[in-house]
Amino acid sequence: MPPSEDAQLLLRIVERHLRSLNFGLDEQFPAEDWGFTAQQAVEKLLKCWIVLGDGEPPRSHELDLLSSEANLELTELLLGLQPFAVEARYQDGDFKLPASRARIVEEIQLLADQLRQAIEAGANTSP
Repeated sequence: MPPSEDAQLLLRIVERHLRSLNFGLDEQFPAEDWGFTAQQAVEKLLKCWIVLGDGEPPRSHELDLLSSEANLELTELLLGLQPFAVEARYQDGDFKLPASRARIVEEIQLLADQLRQAIEAGANTSP
C-alpha cells in the first residue's frame, strides 16, 4: 500500500476520534477518558506524518518522540496531552486537561486539516 493510502487509513481513525471528542465536550464526561481519546488522535496524526514520509512509526505513545520522528513541532497544548496516554488511565488522581476541550479539538482539527492537505497534494514532508 502506498504511504498516502496508509496515512488516509490512519486519518479516518483520527476523524472518528474527533467525532467522539465533539460528543464529549460536556464537562460531565470524565477528563481522563476524554484526554485519552485526544492523545490518541494526536498520536495517530503524528504516525500519519511519519507514514506519509515513507517512514515506519515507532511503537510508542510518546508525543515528543513521535513529533521528532515526524519532523513536526507540536504546540505545548498538544504535548500537554501526554499524561493521558498511560498515567491517567492507570492511576487515580485529578488529571487536568491542558486547555478547554473546545480549544484542544480546534488544535487537533488544525493538525488533521494540514495532514489532509498534504495527502491531497501528494506531499511527503511536514508543514
